[in-house]
Amino acid sequence: MSFSEYDVTRRTRKGNFLKQIDQLIDWNSIEKAITVHYAPVLDAAGRPAYPGLLLFKMLLVGIWNGGLSDESVEDMANSNLHVMRFLGLSLEDDVPDHSVLSRFRTRLTGAGAWDGLLTRINEQIQMYDIMVMKGNHIDASITQSPRKLKARPAYEVVSDREERDDEADARTACKSLKRPSYGSR
Repeated sequence: MSFSEYDVTRRTRKGNFLKQIDQLIDWNSIEKAITVHYAPVLDAAGRPAYPGLLLFKMLLVGIWNGGLSDESVEDMANSNLHVMRFLGLSLEDDVPDHSVLSRFRTRLTGAGAWDGLLTRINEQIQMYDIMVMKGNHIDASITQSPRKLKARPAYEVVSDREERDDEADARTACKSLKRPSYGSR
């Protein structure tokens, strides 16, 4: 165990949700189901691909935190110690970027495996009478937006108004409807 790994372990709470859920789920059966549809190989540069279980766990973190975007999951995996521990990453490890997550999800969805994997997770959690409820997650990220013009748009003001011939007839044809009054209860 490295010094950084010791610090991460020391600085994370013991009763954290992700740590508890990590201990309840049989990840071996999930990993076997993933490898049927995703077998990591070397990429074009010769680097090893990310394990399918790591990518699936990252997607679960996004779901369990209110449906985060893949970019937000990537940020969370880089900055949250509990998430790092859940994913089995150390501070020195590279975190998959959002495009890898998107491609992984697309591959599983295209193979028809995504829903089945989520069902397996839910079944394992429900065996312990635990239900992960959906909450509200408010994203208060600062985003770039185009500048708004400070000048107000010019409006044309019509100075003279034409009197229509049928305007007087329209006023007399309008009836005011009275609301029926009901007795108090």
